[in-house]
Amino acid sequence: MKILNWFLVIIGLFGLISVRMLEDKIFYDPFLNYFHEANKEIAFPVFEWGKLIIGHLFRFILNLFFSCLVIHFIFKNKQWTVQGAILITIIFLITFPIYLYCVYDKFEIGYLLSFYMRRFVIQPLILLLIIPMFYYRQQVEKRGKN
Repeated sequence: MKILNWFLVIIGLFGLISVRMLEDKIFYDPFLNYFHEANKEIAFPVFEWGKLIIGHLFRFILNLFFSCLVIHFIFKNKQWTVQGAILITIIFLITFPIYLYCVYDKFEIGYLLSFYMRRFVIQPLILLLIIPMFYYRQQVEKRGKN
């Protein structure tokens, strides 16, 4: 059973990696090249608001699914999986409108702020905080039982 759990964690990680590797093929994001070039002088891309928002929401849902798969099969705790999903969603709900404002403002608010807001929107960075947090929580609970 333990092998199956780790296999599913690896599937979740490969899912997250696949979302990143295939981002230019499966998501509408005209800002990929804009930020990839890291050149503030490059022309601001032409885009469609509806397609941009739907593309980011679709990417968020995929990242959320694979992140929850990783959390669930590392800790095998349904409650923690739900808490992780809520935390990831809260971060998205905070950063997504800020990123959309940055896009609306054509990144005049600040190139780096826009860049990092975009990172929080399109990457599951919060997972890098949730896993150590839950691991610590697990260790504290184990010590409390002894």
